[in-house]
Amino acid sequence: MTLLLMINIKTLLLLAVITIIAVSCARFLSRGGNNNNPQLPPPFITVGVEEFQNLIADPAVQLLDVREQDEYDNGHIAGAKLVDVNGSDFLDKALAVLDPARPVAVYCRSGRRSARAASLLADKGFSVTNLDGGVLAWQDAGKALIR
Repeated sequence: MTLLLMINIKTLLLLAVITIIAVSCARFLSRGGNNNNPQLPPPFITVGVEEFQNLIADPAVQLLDVREQDEYDNGHIAGAKLVDVNGSDFLDKALAVLDPARPVAVYCRSGRRSARAASLLADKGFSVTNLDGGVLAWQDAGKALIR
């Protein structure tokens, strides 16, 4: 009787461990799995000021400022369209003004909001490049803003 009880306890423990591993794997995969997998392309890329400037010199590239209106009014990169990423209708407005067949370059103040916007746009199939450091890095590099 004792031997049978020990076997059942071992079986239950083994099943519990297998269940924990399965649940952990399912959660990991539902959150995008291993982002370090070299076979999966990143949803967007982030580049420095010089590369960003070279990119937006191409007339095919759509330039998107994702800050708020007052930030845009205080200075923006020439040719930028404004769509506030914090607006509840960000995707609707962005999809209305952007051509999904053309690449998009996004920026904000520091790069955080634009990274979020880049991710949202990439999820909709856009090819997106984010400015590392945002407009602060742009200004630090001595680049001009339009007021």
